[in-house]
Amino acid sequence: MNYIGSKHKLGEFIKTTVEDVVSSSLSGMVFCDLFAGTGTVGRRFKTSVKSVIANDVEFYSYVLLKNYIENHRELDYRNHLDELNAIPGNPGFIFEEYSEGGRADRLYFSAKNGQKIDAARQQIEVWKSSEEIGEELYYFLLASLLESADKIANTASVYAAFLKKIKNTAQKEFEIKPAVFEKSAASHKVYHKDANCLIKEVEGDILYLDPPYNARQYGANYHLLNTIAKYDTFAPRGKTGLREYYRSAYCKTAEVHRSFEELLKNANFKYVFFSYNNEGLMAAADIRKIMSRYGKYDLVMKEYQRFKADKTENRNHIASQTTEYLHILEKK
Repeated sequence: MNYIGSKHKLGEFIKTTVEDVVSSSLSGMVFCDLFAGTGTVGRRFKTSVKSVIANDVEFYSYVLLKNYIENHRELDYRNHLDELNAIPGNPGFIFEEYSEGGRADRLYFSAKNGQKIDAARQQIEVWKSSEEIGEELYYFLLASLLESADKIANTASVYAAFLKKIKNTAQKEFEIKPAVFEKSAASHKVYHKDANCLIKEVEGDILYLDPPYNARQYGANYHLLNTIAKYDTFAPRGKTGLREYYRSAYCKTAEVHRSFEELLKNANFKYVFFSYNNEGLMAAADIRKIMSRYGKYDLVMKEYQRFKADKTENRNHIASQTTEYLHILEKK
């Protein structure tokens, strides 16, 4: 998934840094990713630690995490996935409100693909309600649907806007591909809560923090993924069909410092690793000042190419050099 702030390219850097700082085997440790997004970092640690705790306040992220992190045993999914891909399209909420030819005239999906998404989403819920599938398979199929729908969306990148014409990649026939997760011997736990509330309820050894850096609210940028995941009834607002969304304190200049310090204060973890970059609302000096109050502070940095989506037909990207700061705290 093309995701703002994704740590896919930085995963090895993060894991190597954690291993160097902890300087002991991770196999007996609990790793917590409190702002987990699509689960990229937690997935990298999943087979190396005793267990992973992953959390995100956005429901589409929760779905992805339930599959990629919490699912850890072999699943027999092929027949259900084949049935979803063979099912005829059925005009529903996604077609009418977000697709070509729908009543709302929003072009997030082609007409055919919007109807296929509706049909698949409805069928997954039927299987769940009838108890034909359990929780593990439910979230696997739902995560597979979200990942696959994102690949044929008629956007430049996020869902804050759609393109004026259906681009070639959005006209491709919709196919749900399996959201394959890594198996592990240990079990893991996923939450769907405000991070500053959850931190009071969990404990472990390594806490990884990757909150939003700036004023962009994820609930607005990825609202349509939340809508597909929840498949609920509401009145979409405005040209883009927004739903009510969670507004993070980490996206607000007036609140971010207070929220960050509150989280650190309540963190019952020995090691804290905090990802931030040079374009964030908090300055590196402010972060150092806050973290130093709670123990031994250190910092490592890495230059890398971040990619911003442009509006060309093939979802090409413009390279942008940025600096990732990984702030480190060993709590007292």
